[in-house]
Amino acid sequence: MLEKKGGALSLTSLNHISLVCRSVERSLDFYQNVLGFFPIRRPGSFDFDGAWLFNYGIGIHLLQSEDPENMAKKTEINPKDNHISFQCESMTAVEKKLTEMQITYIQRRVEEGGIFVDQLFFHDPDGFMIEICNCDNLPVIPLAGGDSVRVCKMASLQHHQQQQQKMVQCHPAPIHAMDVKKC
Repeated sequence: MLEKKGGALSLTSLNHISLVCRSVERSLDFYQNVLGFFPIRRPGSFDFDGAWLFNYGIGIHLLQSEDPENMAKKTEINPKDNHISFQCESMTAVEKKLTEMQITYIQRRVEEGGIFVDQLFFHDPDGFMIEICNCDNLPVIPLAGGDSVRVCKMASLQHHQQQQQKMVQCHPAPIHAMDVKKC
Protein backbone atom coordinates (compact mmCIF):
# COMPACT_ATOMS: atom_id res chain seq x y z
CA MET A 1 0.00 0.00 0.00
CA LEU A 2 1.26 3.49 -0.80
CA GLU A 3 2.21 5.65 2.13
CA LYS A 4 0.28 8.93 2.30
CA LYS A 5 2.49 12.01 2.23
CA GLY A 6 0.52 15.14 2.96
CA GLY A 7 -2.88 13.61 2.12
CA ALA A 8 -4.65 12.90 -1.12
CA LEU A 9 -4.66 15.17 -4.16
CA SER A 10 -7.04 18.11 -3.93
CA LEU A 11 -9.51 17.20 -6.68
CA THR A 12 -12.94 18.62 -7.47
CA SER A 13 -14.60 16.19 -9.89
CA LEU A 14 -14.20 13.70 -12.70
CA ASN A 15 -13.60 15.72 -15.88
CA HIS A 16 -13.56 13.18 -18.71
CA ILE A 17 -12.66 9.71 -19.86
CA SER A 18 -10.78 9.02 -23.09
CA LEU A 19 -11.62 6.07 -25.29
CA VAL A 20 -9.63 4.83 -28.29
CA CYS A 21 -12.00 3.95 -31.14
CA ARG A 22 -11.90 1.94 -34.35
CA SER A 23 -14.14 4.61 -35.88
CA VAL A 24 -14.68 7.99 -34.22
CA GLU A 25 -17.77 8.53 -36.40
CA ARG A 26 -19.40 5.26 -35.29
CA SER A 27 -18.59 5.93 -31.62
CA LEU A 28 -19.78 9.52 -31.92
CA ASP A 29 -23.12 8.23 -33.20
CA PHE A 30 -23.36 5.73 -30.32
CA TYR A 31 -22.53 8.18 -27.53
CA GLN A 32 -24.94 10.78 -28.94
CA ASN A 33 -27.88 8.58 -29.91
CA VAL A 34 -27.69 5.86 -27.25
CA LEU A 35 -26.29 7.69 -24.20
CA GLY A 36 -27.39 11.27 -24.92
CA PHE A 37 -24.01 13.03 -25.06
CA PHE A 38 -23.57 16.08 -27.30
CA PRO A 39 -20.45 17.09 -29.23
CA ILE A 40 -18.39 20.03 -28.00
CA ARG A 41 -15.42 21.85 -29.50
CA ARG A 42 -11.99 20.38 -29.03
CA PRO A 43 -8.73 22.28 -29.51
CA GLY A 44 -7.91 22.79 -33.18
CA SER A 45 -4.21 22.31 -32.45
CA PHE A 46 -4.63 18.53 -32.09
CA ASP A 47 -2.93 16.71 -34.95
CA PHE A 48 -4.97 13.50 -34.57
CA ASP A 49 -8.59 12.59 -35.23
CA GLY A 50 -11.09 12.54 -32.40
CA ALA A 51 -14.19 14.11 -30.95
CA TRP A 52 -15.21 15.49 -27.57
CA LEU A 53 -18.64 14.97 -26.05
CA PHE A 54 -20.28 16.18 -22.86
CA ASN A 55 -23.30 15.47 -20.67
CA TYR A 56 -24.18 14.51 -17.10
CA GLY A 57 -21.30 16.63 -15.79
CA ILE A 58 -18.60 14.57 -17.54
CA GLY A 59 -16.79 14.57 -20.85
CA ILE A 60 -15.96 11.67 -23.13
CA HIS A 61 -13.01 12.14 -25.45
CA LEU A 62 -13.00 9.82 -28.44
CA LEU A 63 -9.60 9.16 -30.02
CA GLN A 64 -9.16 7.54 -33.41
CA SER A 65 -7.01 4.41 -33.17
CA GLU A 66 -3.82 4.50 -35.20
CA ASP A 67 -4.32 0.78 -35.92
CA PRO A 68 -8.07 0.05 -35.77
CA GLU A 69 -7.81 -3.39 -37.40
CA ASN A 70 -5.60 -4.69 -34.58
CA MET A 71 -7.71 -3.40 -31.69
CA ALA A 72 -8.86 -6.21 -29.38
CA LYS A 73 -12.45 -7.26 -30.04
CA LYS A 74 -14.66 -8.00 -27.03
CA THR A 75 -17.83 -9.95 -27.55
CA GLU A 76 -18.66 -11.33 -24.10
CA ILE A 77 -20.40 -8.89 -21.78
CA ASN A 78 -18.55 -9.20 -18.48
CA PRO A 79 -19.72 -6.93 -15.63
CA LYS A 80 -16.31 -7.39 -13.98
CA ASP A 81 -14.58 -5.71 -16.93
CA ASN A 82 -13.54 -2.05 -17.02
CA HIS A 83 -16.65 0.09 -17.42
CA ILE A 84 -18.28 3.43 -16.89
CA SER A 85 -21.60 3.55 -15.06
CA PHE A 86 -24.54 5.90 -15.52
CA GLN A 87 -27.39 6.46 -13.10
CA CYS A 88 -30.90 6.45 -14.58
CA GLU A 89 -34.41 7.39 -13.50
CA SER A 90 -36.14 4.23 -14.75
CA MET A 91 -34.48 0.88 -15.36
CA THR A 92 -37.64 -0.31 -17.14
CA ALA A 93 -37.50 2.59 -19.61
CA VAL A 94 -33.78 2.02 -20.28
CA GLU A 95 -34.28 -1.71 -20.83
CA LYS A 96 -37.16 -1.03 -23.22
CA LYS A 97 -35.07 1.50 -25.19
CA LEU A 98 -32.05 -0.86 -25.42
CA THR A 99 -34.36 -3.59 -26.73
CA GLU A 100 -35.84 -1.20 -29.31
CA MET A 101 -32.32 -0.22 -30.40
CA GLN A 102 -31.39 -3.92 -30.64
CA ILE A 103 -28.48 -3.46 -28.24
CA THR A 104 -27.47 -6.71 -26.53
CA TYR A 105 -27.26 -6.36 -22.75
CA ILE A 106 -27.21 -8.45 -19.61
CA GLN A 107 -28.95 -7.78 -16.31
CA ARG A 108 -27.55 -8.09 -12.81
CA ARG A 109 -28.99 -7.33 -9.38
CA VAL A 110 -26.99 -6.51 -6.27
CA GLU A 111 -28.53 -6.79 -2.80
CA GLU A 112 -27.09 -5.21 0.32
CA GLY A 113 -29.05 -5.21 3.56
CA GLY A 114 -32.42 -5.40 1.83
CA ILE A 115 -31.53 -2.68 -0.68
CA PHE A 116 -31.52 -3.72 -4.33
CA VAL A 117 -29.51 -2.21 -7.18
CA ASP A 118 -30.44 -3.19 -10.72
CA GLN A 119 -27.80 -3.06 -13.45
CA LEU A 120 -27.74 -3.35 -17.24
CA PHE A 121 -24.41 -3.93 -19.00
CA PHE A 122 -23.65 -3.54 -22.70
CA HIS A 123 -20.79 -2.59 -25.02
CA ASP A 124 -20.07 0.51 -27.03
CA PRO A 125 -18.99 -0.08 -30.69
CA ASP A 126 -15.42 -0.87 -29.57
CA GLY A 127 -16.33 -3.24 -26.75
CA PHE A 128 -15.96 -0.75 -23.88
CA MET A 129 -18.43 -1.70 -21.14
CA ILE A 130 -21.30 0.60 -20.24
CA GLU A 131 -23.41 0.08 -17.11
CA ILE A 132 -26.78 1.67 -16.46
CA CYS A 133 -28.02 1.35 -12.90
CA ASN A 134 -30.17 2.66 -10.10
CA CYS A 135 -27.08 2.74 -7.87
CA ASP A 136 -28.26 5.72 -5.84
CA ASN A 137 -30.47 3.24 -3.97
CA LEU A 138 -27.31 2.13 -2.16
CA PRO A 139 -26.02 4.45 0.58
CA VAL A 140 -22.38 5.54 0.41
CA ILE A 141 -20.78 4.42 3.68
CA PRO A 142 -17.17 5.41 4.32
CA LEU A 143 -15.00 2.48 5.46
CA ALA A 144 -13.14 4.73 7.90
CA GLY A 145 -16.29 5.13 9.99
CA GLY A 146 -18.73 7.97 10.21
CA ASP A 147 -22.35 8.24 9.25
CA SER A 148 -23.73 6.88 6.01
CA VAL A 149 -23.86 9.47 3.29
CA ARG A 150 -26.63 9.33 0.73
CA VAL A 151 -26.46 11.28 -2.51
CA CYS A 152 -29.66 13.28 -2.85
CA LYS A 153 -31.22 12.95 -6.31
CA MET A 154 -32.34 16.59 -6.20
CA ALA A 155 -28.84 17.79 -5.27
CA SER A 156 -27.42 15.70 -8.11
CA LEU A 157 -29.96 17.19 -10.52
CA GLN A 158 -29.15 20.74 -9.38
CA HIS A 159 -25.41 20.04 -9.74
CA HIS A 160 -26.02 18.59 -13.23
CA GLN A 161 -28.01 21.68 -14.27
CA GLN A 162 -25.26 23.97 -12.94
CA GLN A 163 -22.63 22.00 -14.89
CA GLN A 164 -24.72 22.23 -18.06
CA GLN A 165 -25.04 26.00 -17.60
CA LYS A 166 -21.26 26.31 -17.11
CA MET A 167 -20.72 24.35 -20.35
CA VAL A 168 -22.98 26.73 -22.24
CA GLN A 169 -21.10 29.70 -20.77
CA CYS A 170 -17.72 28.15 -21.62
CA HIS A 171 -18.77 27.15 -25.16
CA PRO A 172 -21.38 29.74 -26.21
CA ALA A 173 -20.83 29.26 -29.96
CA PRO A 174 -23.14 26.68 -31.51
CA ILE A 175 -21.64 23.39 -32.59
CA HIS A 176 -22.29 22.67 -36.25
CA ALA A 177 -22.02 19.32 -38.01
CA MET A 178 -19.05 20.72 -39.97
CA ASP A 179 -17.22 21.44 -36.72
CA VAL A 180 -17.70 17.85 -35.54
CA LYS A 181 -16.19 16.46 -38.73
CA LYS A 182 -13.09 18.64 -38.18
CA CYS A 183 -12.57 17.11 -34.71
